[in-house]
Amino acid sequence: MNGRQKFRFAATIGVLPLALSACAQTASTAAASERGQLKIAGKSTPYLIRHLPVSSFPALPPAVAEVLNQRGCSIPQTYEAHRPENVVHGSFQRAGSSDWAVLCSANGTVSLLVFFGAAGPGQGTPGVLATAEETSRLQAHDPSGVLGFNWGIDAATPRQVHDVQAGLAPRPAPPDHDAVADSVIDRWTIYHLYKDSAWQVLEMND
Repeated sequence: MNGRQKFRFAATIGVLPLALSACAQTASTAAASERGQLKIAGKSTPYLIRHLPVSSFPALPPAVAEVLNQRGCSIPQTYEAHRPENVVHGSFQRAGSSDWAVLCSANGTVSLLVFFGAAGPGQGTPGVLATAEETSRLQAHDPSGVLGFNWGIDAATPRQVHDVQAGLAPRPAPPDHDAVADSVIDRWTIYHLYKDSAWQVLEMND
């Protein structure tokens, strides 16, 4: 799944079971990085979150980019990112539609936004599938002990969704359009599917 590894598939998603409390944050606008310390079990633990501006994603339709900029969004990058990520294109509304899903970080909160056909007039208002405090989506990932951002999104094709539903009884038929894969890196992924004019979280095989 686009560089995501070692997922455990689940039907629900939660914040990591860490009692995190932010005690300092500093943002470098030049580096587009946020560094700080979290208090975990009484110990200060450093973190680093890298952000990219909306302009780093030139394929975004102007209407979508405008809404993101109006919201003050930057795009948080996972600790494993090697290229710009967390802005994805797919057919999320229906087969053949041209839609976008974006992780928007603004004022310390990250939101998973979906824009349906947002290149067209009057369709620039996104749906919000999930929100979380940015510092609640951190985890250790290398010997340094510095925490990194662990929330990633991708477009999941109908075939990919059907594959991860193997073993369910009865196994659902594959959808006819893409889903939004919503992942905690190296832990689990859930799938949001737009169906019958509403978003559904798909049942997955553990």
